[in-house]
Amino acid sequence: MNRRMMALGLAAMMALPAVAAAAEPIQPRIVVTGEGEATVAPDMAILSLSVMREAKTAREALDANNAAMAEVIEAVKQFGIADRDVQTAGLQIMPRYNYTNKPDGTQDAELVAYQVVNTLTVRVRDLVKTGEIIDKAVSLGVNQGGNIVFTNDDPSATITEARKNAVAEATTRAKTLAEAAGVQLGRVLEIMDQSFGAQPMQIQAKSFDRAMMGASVPIEAGETSYRVQVNMTFELK
Repeated sequence: MNRRMMALGLAAMMALPAVAAAAEPIQPRIVVTGEGEATVAPDMAILSLSVMREAKTAREALDANNAAMAEVIEAVKQFGIADRDVQTAGLQIMPRYNYTNKPDGTQDAELVAYQVVNTLTVRVRDLVKTGEIIDKAVSLGVNQGGNIVFTNDDPSATITEARKNAVAEATTRAKTLAEAAGVQLGRVLEIMDQSFGAQPMQIQAKSFDRAMMGASVPIEAGETSYRVQVNMTFELK
């Protein structure tokens, strides 16, 4: 009996700190968001080059596509592009139909050809060669796609600068709000980083047209922008 009473007493004593802690008031705080941005000149272009060939059978279309794409890949590598920077991004084999409307409202579908589309992704690390590579690829059979993304191989220093800008903006915002509310800003309690990543310049075209291509395609790389968002929690005194 005494042991049981002692056990209950100990349990009650152990629960007291938890109850006291739960009763403590929550420290006033403020949560703000800051965004930072930094830009840098790109040092790499990512090209998307597609070859489309059409024939009566899927085999004929694939053979024609393979021949054209093999020439494109060989030509690209002659510009000094490393094997690791050339990658097949997709291969599609699609039937093409002609549809004829019937008096009853339905349609007749006639298989007329097969289309094969092979897409190649090329990372160009020497931006000066970008226009020449596009021009050469088009002359060898690239006739679809046309997407260029300018980016950076190692953007870590630029992202660090964007983070600093984001923290500075969040801190300034917190000070402004605290001053307007008539309170003092205390220490930082929490920081959460939400990197948005790059906002690269993209150039897109529905398709490459040989008639539109000159001796060398003019390319302007511009700047790549990196954005970071941080959420910061400050103590209020």
